[in-house]
Amino acid sequence: MDMFSNKIKVLVIDDSAMVRTIFTRELSRDPRIEVVGAAPDPYIARNMIVELKPDVLTLDIEMPKMDGLTFLRKLMASYPLPTIIVSSLTPKGGELAMEAIEAGAVEVICKPGEAYSVGDMAIELIDKIKAAAMARVQKRDVQSATAVQKLSLTRTTQKIAVIGASTGGTQALQDVLLAMPANCPGIVIVQHMPEHFTRSFADRLNELCEIQVKEAEDGDTVSPGKALIAPGNYHMLLRRSGARYFVNVKTGPLVSRHRPSVDVLFKSAAKFVGRNAVGVIMTGMGADGAEGLKLMRDAGADTIAQDEASCVVFGMPKEAIALGAAAHVVPLNRIPKKILDLC
Repeated sequence: MDMFSNKIKVLVIDDSAMVRTIFTRELSRDPRIEVVGAAPDPYIARNMIVELKPDVLTLDIEMPKMDGLTFLRKLMASYPLPTIIVSSLTPKGGELAMEAIEAGAVEVICKPGEAYSVGDMAIELIDKIKAAAMARVQKRDVQSATAVQKLSLTRTTQKIAVIGASTGGTQALQDVLLAMPANCPGIVIVQHMPEHFTRSFADRLNELCEIQVKEAEDGDTVSPGKALIAPGNYHMLLRRSGARYFVNVKTGPLVSRHRPSVDVLFKSAAKFVGRNAVGVIMTGMGADGAEGLKLMRDAGADTIAQDEASCVVFGMPKEAIALGAAAHVVPLNRIPKKILDLC
């Protein structure tokens, strides 16, 4: 970020003149953001990046001449910049968005006019740009995916792992879930992500992981070897019926600026799961989940916060640690083992 003006410099890359106009207009309303340019394709964008040195890019993923994914991979290998992917709300758009996150994008948002109004989109995009400006991005080689060590658990546990994440969380969650053995504790997750993209995210993880991963539906049972991801635009709460835990998926107002909200999930875990839960707060901007994690700890749950060095954005864990909500502060690569040890 430019230390003199202290404004976040944004370059918009989109082949739609209308989207370029809307993004420029809406982003310029925020005093902390300056739109330094708008490019209709990656070739023009490349020269503008060198000349204008933006802090954050918004990148349309489906463009003629060169698609956003190809451009992103080239960029991340040579000149990594925090990038927010703008995608259409289609199953294909969701899959492309997941590939973009694997290629190094820090956030994903849907095009205005499909899922939500320009006003809603603008609020979310401004938040995502502020998070992206704080994100640490590193050079990404296509081959540089880290090998994740598979862990084992001697016996099945009845405990539940409850996880919340935001910016940088999709990749972090993948690392955690890939390490989980088939008999791991039941896992419930809130990852800030738009509606429909959570389905693509869950499906992608389900292909890669030993455990079952699915987008949660109202009434789904929480059970060992299964991870449930809150659907975008819906809150997810834990409930109990006798010895069985299940999730409640519902609409409602934004909580801590989000829907799904980590706080909503964590507070329900404090109330219904208590000491049988392990709460985990991971990379992301803002404070969503800090209060809820504190309530979980007060209710007897073990709690973990991701450490600063391994976070893409050290916001949510930092707030939780400041509240005294985290019993353990652990780097990302040790979180899976810590969860299993506590279970």
